Amino acid sequence: MDITMLGTGNALATECYNTCFVIDDGGRLFMVDGGGGNGVLRQLRAAGFDWMGVREIFVTHKHIDHLLGIVWMMRVICQSMDQGVYEGEAHIYAHDEVISLLRWLADELLVPKQTRFIGDRLQLIPVVDGEQRIINGRRVTFFDIHSTKAKQFGFCMELDGGEKLTCCGDEPCSPYGEQYANNSAWLLHEAFCLHAQADVFRPYEKHHSTVKDACELAERLHVRNLLLYHTEDSNLAERKARYAAEGERYFSGKLWVPDDLETITIQ
Repeated sequence: MDITMLGTGNALATECYNTCFVIDDGGRLFMVDGGGGNGVLRQLRAAGFDWMGVREIFVTHKHIDHLLGIVWMMRVICQSMDQGVYEGEAHIYAHDEVISLLRWLADELLVPKQTRFIGDRLQLIPVVDGEQRIINGRRVTFFDIHSTKAKQFGFCMELDGGEKLTCCGDEPCSPYGEQYANNSAWLLHEAFCLHAQADVFRPYEKHHSTVKDACELAERLHVRNLLLYHTEDSNLAERKARYAAEGERYFSGKLWVPDDLETITIQ
């Protein structure tokens, strides 16, 4: 199983794409979020993925840097279905507010010959807190991260050998979410900036973490691999080294600070 970061940046990043990624489980693809536009199609191609192979999609919340790329995925899927070049179904999972918004956006922005496939072959599937689904042969538990902003869900995926991968969305892991993140083999967590630059980027005003915060959390929860994303993009050339240098002071596991289009083997 590999994870490929299509994007690693926060909402206002312009030097890299907004945070979204693909979990490739032996050729079975699970995409999480879509970034802020049709750049998701370019990122998929650059990563070596055929977008038609992305049949399972999860949307964490309705912020535009996560949602709008999904609208483009819906367009190309439905358009290809209409043209007779897309076989089978696709599934988009999200909480009820996101599902309703996606349905509304499709009705407003796409044409009827495309939207007729929504609910038929393109399934918009609402999930609730604690709900489990089998996606690409693995059990995935969706959970409400208890965001103080827009309603947002994360997920916990069962890995081989009883281990788990947990994604906390793009906000700090809440006390409620710790039951999922605790003892994760892999934890995917946001880190807006270095703690040393908190006065510059002001992550707490946006309800985000610093590298130090995320690493202290992962250490306390006995995480083995911590992957940081949703960051500022002021110095991408040195981001990996600088984040690693700060993080290793607080986290004894393996710290990953990927760039856009970087692939990491999970197992």
